[in-house]
Amino acid sequence: MTRSRRLVGIAVGGAMALSGAVLTAPAQAAPNADTPVATTQLNYINPVDVRYSWVGASGFQYALGNAGNLQWAEYPGVTPPAHAGPDDLATGTDVQNTGTSGTVTQKHRSTGTTATVTIPTGQTYRAASGWSVLTQDADGALHVLRAAADGTTTDLAVTGLPSGAQPTGTYATGGSVRRLAVTYTLDGTSSVGLVDLADGTFRTYVGGVGSEQSITFNDSWLVVNRKAIRVDSEPGTAPAAVSFPAKPLAVVGDQLLSGDPDFISSPADEALTATSLATGAKRTVLADADGAFRATPDGGLLATAGATASDFHVYRVLPAGGGDVSAQPVFTVPPVRAKVDGLMVAGGELLMFGNATPTPGWDAAYAVPLDPTGKPTGSQVRRSPFIGSSPCLGGDAACPQVEALGDGRFAYLYTYSDGKESVHVAGDTDTFRTEPTGSAGGRIGTGTGRYVLYNGGTPATQKIADFPRGADGETALDRTRSAAAIWGQRLWTPGTTQGSVVAYDLKAKRNVATVNTGAPCTPSEIQAVNTWLYWNCGSAGPAGVHDRATGRNITVPAGPSRLADGYLVREDRTSHELLLTDFHTGTATTRTAAVLPTVDQNTGGNTGRWAVDRFGGNVAYLTAQGQVALVTAGVPTSPLAQMEAQTDAAAGPTTQDPWQPVWQLSKPSTWTLTLTNASGNVVRNLTGDSTAAAVRASWDGKWGDGNRVAGTYTWRLTAKARDGQGPDLALTGTTTVN
Repeated sequence: MTRSRRLVGIAVGGAMALSGAVLTAPAQAAPNADTPVATTQLNYINPVDVRYSWVGASGFQYALGNAGNLQWAEYPGVTPPAHAGPDDLATGTDVQNTGTSGTVTQKHRSTGTTATVTIPTGQTYRAASGWSVLTQDADGALHVLRAAADGTTTDLAVTGLPSGAQPTGTYATGGSVRRLAVTYTLDGTSSVGLVDLADGTFRTYVGGVGSEQSITFNDSWLVVNRKAIRVDSEPGTAPAAVSFPAKPLAVVGDQLLSGDPDFISSPADEALTATSLATGAKRTVLADADGAFRATPDGGLLATAGATASDFHVYRVLPAGGGDVSAQPVFTVPPVRAKVDGLMVAGGELLMFGNATPTPGWDAAYAVPLDPTGKPTGSQVRRSPFIGSSPCLGGDAACPQVEALGDGRFAYLYTYSDGKESVHVAGDTDTFRTEPTGSAGGRIGTGTGRYVLYNGGTPATQKIADFPRGADGETALDRTRSAAAIWGQRLWTPGTTQGSVVAYDLKAKRNVATVNTGAPCTPSEIQAVNTWLYWNCGSAGPAGVHDRATGRNITVPAGPSRLADGYLVREDRTSHELLLTDFHTGTATTRTAAVLPTVDQNTGGNTGRWAVDRFGGNVAYLTAQGQVALVTAGVPTSPLAQMEAQTDAAAGPTTQDPWQPVWQLSKPSTWTLTLTNASGNVVRNLTGDSTAAAVRASWDGKWGDGNRVAGTYTWRLTAKARDGQGPDLALTGTTTVN
């Protein structure tokens, strides 16, 4: 089976940074614009390959991916080895050799000291390790060359090869600068031995190795194929068989490290395994080691490993006490930026839509958690299946059409080959729900929680797609198209009198409120967030916001806008300014949140190159470099409120089929769900953090002590706003256990 790496790294030089998920240095703000609180990016989910050019005791030289330029990384917190010259072989663990004919230049990496080895006429370069260069003369004899203090080259003939032995051309270096492995044939049999580079003596250790050999060694052990022998064993000692998974990579201390990143049939194949050459015991050193490996001349191993591209590191594996090994991260592999094709922000989550895989057309949404100011607080996680084709027709100016629902899910349009569209809702890695519309050329309107507004093109119908907890979609309402908005379980549409807006309860299936917004027209657009109702009379205006909590009517600037909690955002397509209008005090004030690139990315507009969090959040936009900058809105949020709930009791409930209530709230929270029995005694407390702005709990009907008693239970949900603004929210109701 060929390698199949996970479909899910900024060079830091000598510094160690263990989070490649977010770039916390703010993007440069344009004049008179807000300074971003952070910048992040959509990372390719395949980690970038690390190609080791040289490894030593102070650091390593490498290239990333297909890049041709080599870079250096120093090990953090490591004192570079001192230079003592070619007479001290131990200092060769930090020597870089260049050149294979005429002369070999040697540079002690940590001090910069250099030496030159001149290859005598009639000798041919074979290998180099530390300060030593191995050559072969015309008669087949081997020599060890080293630079002398006076600038000359010493020549030490290798002794101990059996008479008639012919080196095969296999010369292997390993975890030692004192030894070098040589394969030779004699009487048709291949054998492997080690040259002691200090005195030039050769000793055969393993015979009958065949034409294909894997050779790993350090100053204590030599492992050839699946036979191991101590270097200091008595002459004539037979090597012992050793069992280990995958391919041998290095001998570190008394441990053989093995793995095979090129052959992955299961997650277990990604492990870097240590096998004790003394006892045969095995353990996993790194679980996600599907990168490159390189034995180091100081008896260690470099391994690239990590669960995701945003958490991929170079680890240095060295001997530890008791014959074990330890692996420490020494370098963060920078992630490679993918192109963002759509943006969403909802409930303290940034959702970036795009293709982060090597396969064309595999779009998906990737979530990054944010704190209340908009700063990323974790790595990106794929939050939708891979979408094998575009979610809208080619050339569609509104593509991609995506709408974050505030419960960790998002809606998008999918166009079938007949041109008819379907509303899809996704929110986890592998599944999505769908509801056909029967229309073409439509647009997704607003949506929250379980409800999504769809405005059909042909025919021009308006539908509310309902995606309840754990169920397929269905059409909750089919009506004539008009201005409309959804917030929670209410649909807001124009009333029968000028400026009036009517609320229709999608569960009760009746009108429940009529509000006079003060609009001098029948609104051509309506948006709703908490107690705020936005209206406009067309792109030329006028436009305003009505506060249902106070009855105030507030005039705001005209033009295509996106309503949030106490403010709205619009894009000036001439000046490229992203303008934020704060109206929460009753008077509208506008500032420049960002100056967008003059060249459009994607289609422009909301969800194309900028997005706003309607659920108590902030603003995100694409930079000219294709990164995502985040801006703090700086507007007080409304008190935490319930928008909709699904609390019907489950049959049972049982461990396999628990009660799984959902409360769609107006902003993120931390929550406690308390269950009490008929006597008023607390039988269970559940706690958690909301998914975006939705509280999702699960109860199997058992008490804290494991008992399960049939009856009616009272539940009480207490939610605390994660942004610390406003009082706690308390809700109560009942459920049953039968």
